[in-house]
Amino acid sequence: YNGFLAAGLIWGLFLGASGFPIKIFFLLCVAVAGLYGAATVGRKILFIQTVPAVLAIVALWLGW
Repeated sequence: YNGFLAAGLIWGLFLGASGFPIKIFFLLCVAVAGLYGAATVGRKILFIQTVPAVLAIVALWLGW
């Protein structure tokens, strides 16, 4: 699934500003996968996958 998520994020980057919803969608997918991994495998995944995805979403919303 990582390749699918990466492809979606790259697609959003190529679209520029109009790709904003696509970038948000795929970052949310990364965050949800991290939450699921944290619940089923271990809390470490929360910090490795979910936190960076949430920070990226915040950065996008702030226009960075």
